[in-house]
Amino acid sequence: MATGRTHRPATRSRGIPEATVARLPLYLRALTALSERSVPTVSSEELAAAAGVNSAKLRKDFSYLGSYGTRGVGYDVEYLVYQISRELGLTQDWPVVIVGIGNLGAALANYGGFASRGFRVAALIDADPAMAGKPVAGIPVQHTDDLEKIIKDNGVSIGVIATPAGAAQQVCDRLVAAGVTSILNFAPTVLSVPDGVDVRKVDLSIELQILAFHEQRKAGEEAEAVLEAEAAAAAAKETGKGPDGDVPAVMPA
Repeated sequence: MATGRTHRPATRSRGIPEATVARLPLYLRALTALSERSVPTVSSEELAAAAGVNSAKLRKDFSYLGSYGTRGVGYDVEYLVYQISRELGLTQDWPVVIVGIGNLGAALANYGGFASRGFRVAALIDADPAMAGKPVAGIPVQHTDDLEKIIKDNGVSIGVIATPAGAAQQVCDRLVAAGVTSILNFAPTVLSVPDGVDVRKVDLSIELQILAFHEQRKAGEEAEAVLEAEAAAAAAKETGKGPDGDVPAVMPA
């Protein structure tokens, strides 16, 4: 058993690094915004700034796609949208199941961005019998007893796990056994999957903890700067010199 995600064979065969693949959605998001504003072309510097990367890295990433832009003109926005969408597999319909329809699962089901990005929520699944048949985002919730049949009937290869941590591995095992080969995991636990199954983990608590670390560090730096300023002021008062050690131009009488 392996933990985490494995490579996509098609991507590896084209020689595109995983780090580049991870940045393609950032470029696509920035390009889509430009397309919606009817911007025809964009320079590597402008697109890199919009995507939050440096322009040299962007040009290197695009070279893997065979797209080099035109000197003095830049990149054709619509063509890049198509090119990246095709590379990411977004030019076809991907049926997705969401397992665990609590607050988070329901929020994901109600997210309107799936359809516009090539993903169709094919089914919502929950272990609570009381949830069965209840519509969420216009889709009736189905019981986990029918998980394998739902996967087969809808040709699902992508599953989203939004269950409590204790149930996530069992759900993962059933999804994989039913033929799901890509999993987006929102449960606060690490999943073990066989080779050939991709897992992407989204842990909101970890992201918040990282932000808390940065906030604490900034607060510590500010407190240290205040203490240094106070110490410098106290030293200047004792010696009669300025904070930089200079004797004041006008000495007290």
